[in-house]
Amino acid sequence: MVVNKGGNLSVGYFIAYMNLIMQAKQCSIICAQQYTLEKFFKGNPDHFGPVTYASFIKATGELAIIE
Repeated sequence: MVVNKGGNLSVGYFIAYMNLIMQAKQCSIICAQQYTLEKFFKGNPDHFGPVTYASFIKATGELAIIE
């Protein structure tokens, strides 16, 4: 997936993204969060800027409530 650095990604984007990871890997939200940090953010939370990272953190919290 190609993601532009110029846009801010939403909470909904990360909820969908991590749901796909959890389904594909049959893993928990913690596994999906770690995978996203390593692969999507390339180990750098600031890779796509603070707004996108804040959306990721909020999505992780929302998924934790659902789970």
